[in-house]
Amino acid sequence: MTADFTFKCLIIGPSAVGKTSLIRRFVEDQFSTSYKFTIGVDFLAKTVKFEKDKIAKLSIWDVGGQERFKILRRSFYEGAHGALLVFDLSRANTFPKMKEWLIDMRSILEEKIPIIILGNKSDLLPEVGEVINRDKPKKFAENEESIYIETSAKTGDNVENAFIELTRRMLKQNS
Repeated sequence: MTADFTFKCLIIGPSAVGKTSLIRRFVEDQFSTSYKFTIGVDFLAKTVKFEKDKIAKLSIWDVGGQERFKILRRSFYEGAHGALLVFDLSRANTFPKMKEWLIDMRSILEEKIPIIILGNKSDLLPEVGEVINRDKPKKFAENEESIYIETSAKTGDNVENAFIELTRRMLKQNS
């Protein structure tokens, strides 16, 4: 399967929101309950068929969410075609922090790239209840000319949809 397009995708957001788990679910269809911080950046790739006859190779850059790696982000962001911005639906404080990541990314990149806002860990909502008004991320995404998708790396809910939607938006911008 030869790719028609190759895109560099970022997955960014605060620490422990499930960025690595989302990538592992998408690329390997696996979920692990053991958690390790991403040190700096990690890379995974997947070739996806996103339309009947279109294939794209995604180089997915998992950028560590810890503040101490902030100085390294500039080199990670360069050359990106799109980004998934992730916050944790079970921890309200991660939504405003995710917005800070977007501001930081835009201050580094010269051109505006497509983004998708992800509220991850939707599987925890029955357990913890709604800790954030879900209209806020929807409105925020609209203001950013984007969309908001709720995902669960644990169940796989909407994970592939999020990556495919980002792929479509990157294709549209780069064609």
